[in-house]
Amino acid sequence: MTRPGGAAPVVTAGAARPAAAVGAGGTSRPGRVRVGIVGGGFMARVHAAAARTAGAEVVALASSTPESAARAAASLRVARAHASVADLVDDPAVDVVHVCSPNASHAPVALAALRAGKHVVCEKPLATTSQEGEALVAAASAAGRVAAVPFVYRYHAMVREARARIARGDTGRVLSVRGSYLQDWLLESDDVDWRVDSAAGGPSRAFADIGSHLVDLLEFVLGDAGRLVRLSSTTTTVHRERGGRPVDTEDEAAVVFETAGGAIGTLFVSQVAPGRKNRLLLDVAGTVESLEFSQEEPETLWVGRRRGTEVLARDAAALSPDAARLSIVPAGHPLGYVDAFAAFVADVYDAVDGGTPEGLPTFDDGLRAIRVTEGVLAAAAGRRWVDVP
Repeated sequence: MTRPGGAAPVVTAGAARPAAAVGAGGTSRPGRVRVGIVGGGFMARVHAAAARTAGAEVVALASSTPESAARAAASLRVARAHASVADLVDDPAVDVVHVCSPNASHAPVALAALRAGKHVVCEKPLATTSQEGEALVAAASAAGRVAAVPFVYRYHAMVREARARIARGDTGRVLSVRGSYLQDWLLESDDVDWRVDSAAGGPSRAFADIGSHLVDLLEFVLGDAGRLVRLSSTTTTVHRERGGRPVDTEDEAAVVFETAGGAIGTLFVSQVAPGRKNRLLLDVAGTVESLEFSQEEPETLWVGRRRGTEVLARDAAALSPDAARLSIVPAGHPLGYVDAFAAFVADVYDAVDGGTPEGLPTFDDGLRAIRVTEGVLAAAAGRRWVDVP
C-alpha cells in the first residue's frame, strides 16, 4: 500500500482494445473492458482512475455496506452501487473485478469472482495465508481467467531498465542487494488504521503491506538468480497500543537473506520512519557496476562503477525496449506512481483481450510474496534461519 520534443517514438503499455474482443477464457464480450470495484477507500480511487486511463469503463462498485457503497460510488462517479459484494461478483455487466477491500477479505472475494467467471485484479497481500494463496492460484488456472496483483513498482521505466542491464550482464555477477521501504504514516500511537488489527489485516502488517512490494521488486529485477532461498529476520512493534487497543502486528522488520544465485542482502521495512512518506529503495552491487533505484525519484537510475558513476535519466531513445515501452511521454515530462499503476492496469486488460504483456505480476507472484512473508514471521518468532519454499 502507498500513502496517501525530440524524443524517439515510444509504445504505450497495452491498452484496452476498442473492438469486439474475446476474453482469455474464450467468452465473447463488448470490446471495452467493464470493471467492478470492491472497496471504497484510497486504493479503490487509485484503481478507478487507472482503469479509466487504460480505456475501461467502471460500471459497478460494492463495499462493506450498501450505504458505504453508495457513498463511494457517488464519489468515484460510478453509476451502479451494489448492495453486496455477491451482487457485484454475479453482475453480468462486469468483466474484471478489482478487489480493494481489507486484506482478510481478499481471498474469499477473489475466489468468488473467479468462480463467477470474472478476471480479477486483487490488491496485495493476495491472501493472509499461503494455503489461501495456493487455492487462488489453482482457481485462476482452472477458470482460465487473468488474475493479477498490483505490484506496480515493476512498471517504472527505470526499474525495467535496471532489470534489462542485469539480464544483459552489464552489472556482472550480482554480489549483494540492499533494499528498504520506509513510511511514517503510523508513527504516533494515536495513528490507527484497520491494517493494525490482525483480524482485518492479517498476521503481518508492515512486511505484508509494503515489504511484499520490496521483495517482488527485488526478485523481478534480479530474475531467477535473485530469488530468496534463505533468510533470518527480526521485527518490532513500537506501539503496543493504538487508540487504546492492543497491537499484535509489526511496525518494522529487518531481514538478512541469501539468493539462489549466491548473493547476500538486507531488507528493512518501517511504517514509523519520520519524514519518509513512500521511500522504496533498491541497491544492487555486481562485480562490474552497481544500480540504485528510488521510487521517490523514479525518473533516474544511479549507475556506479569503480571508475566513474552516472545518473541515467529516463529517455526512451537510450533505454532498453521494455523500459522504452513504459516511457509514454517524452523525456523531461515526469512519470510517477500514478503512471506506473495505469500501465499495470493497461497490461491486465491487454491480457484479458488475449495479449501477453511482459512482466505482468500474477497470482503466482502474489503467492510468492505470502510465502516470503511467512518466512519472515517464522524466522523472527524462532530467532533462526528459515528456508523459503
